[in-house]
Amino acid sequence: MPCHPARARALLRKGRAKVARRFPFTIQLKDRETGVCQPLELKLDPGSRTTGLALSLEGKRGRRIVFAANIAHRGLAIREALTTRRAIRRSRRNRHTRYRAPRFDNRRRPQGWLPPSLLSRVENVFNWAKKLQRFSPIRAIAIETVRFDTQKLVNPEVSGVEYQQGELLGYELREYLLEKWQRACAYCGKKDLPLEVEHIVPSSRGGSNRVSNLTLACRPCNQKKASRSVETFVKDKSKLTRILSFAKAPLKDAAAVNATRFAIAERLAKLALPLSLWSGGRTKHNRMRQDYAKDHWIDAACVGESGTKVYIPPKLKPLKVQATGRGSRQQCLMDRYGFPRTGPKAQKRVHGFQTGDIVHAVVNQGKKKGKYSGRLAVRSTGNFNIKTGTETIQGIRYKDCRILQRFDGYMYA
Repeated sequence: MPCHPARARALLRKGRAKVARRFPFTIQLKDRETGVCQPLELKLDPGSRTTGLALSLEGKRGRRIVFAANIAHRGLAIREALTTRRAIRRSRRNRHTRYRAPRFDNRRRPQGWLPPSLLSRVENVFNWAKKLQRFSPIRAIAIETVRFDTQKLVNPEVSGVEYQQGELLGYELREYLLEKWQRACAYCGKKDLPLEVEHIVPSSRGGSNRVSNLTLACRPCNQKKASRSVETFVKDKSKLTRILSFAKAPLKDAAAVNATRFAIAERLAKLALPLSLWSGGRTKHNRMRQDYAKDHWIDAACVGESGTKVYIPPKLKPLKVQATGRGSRQQCLMDRYGFPRTGPKAQKRVHGFQTGDIVHAVVNQGKKKGKYSGRLAVRSTGNFNIKTGTETIQGIRYKDCRILQRFDGYMYA
């Protein structure tokens, strides 16, 4: 059960608890095994690059957030790795040299198949939901199933009662534009100020409401541009080229969210907990009514019906999680022709340690005398590197290191 940090320090100081895990920081009571726990609700805001999650508890001021985290996905890194591998294999086949035989002609994709870059997002969300279920008494899950209607974004004239009326009208479009233009004015680049939806080609000059013709601008820039064309308003050619190319960029992030939203819900259903699905428009509506800043974990806190009245403690800070994977299966590095230029890599574990482990080292003598805690980088010699929050300490013997937490495929801050 999440508790206040002061209470956790008191329990550790009195010897009534021990540290069970560093990230997320978890303590385990030693003097009793049972107790009354209040039910928690896990709230999720899946995104194409970052997913926010929050644990909420029913309190006097509504739902109180007791834990939050932002998970940065590695979908782009997976896509780049697969693209590089594909290029190397295709090059070797064209040159009729030694290569791995093509197998794509014999493969059949199962129903519901997702590309590895998208599947990693689904697995990250599911693994963290399962991890938090193991550490806390979660009794329900609320997830935002963001639906960017790409047909509606491209063709705004699509009609329908759901599009034309309702309090949440236009929230999805504005949220998409905020993400696409990185919450900054397209003309002056200023952030952290109110932004308005602006037509690149003004409506008076025949401009449409397609998403490729929409951008964000602050009020001074919007009023200054008025009904002028963007070519007349923006004198800097490099800035003009950037605006026009950025406006026509494909809807990759929207497509990634659309492709994974139901897959995430299906995976979370395997946890056998009550699951509710909510729209992204309602999330933004709840956040703006309560005047909270934009962040993925705050969006997660405002998901659904329970997000209409949420109390976020001012001192609450989210755990930053970066998905890194568990290493590569590539045994050696290649040259530009696709031939090995290094020998097979050594084993991952050296004297029981692995790169990425969080350790505590106590050095009693020598130039590096002192105590160090941080992330480990192993060396076959047995002299490791420890990266603390401010520096990297090199040449620490494995005998002086003690494991605090094994590497689990994520980096924390």
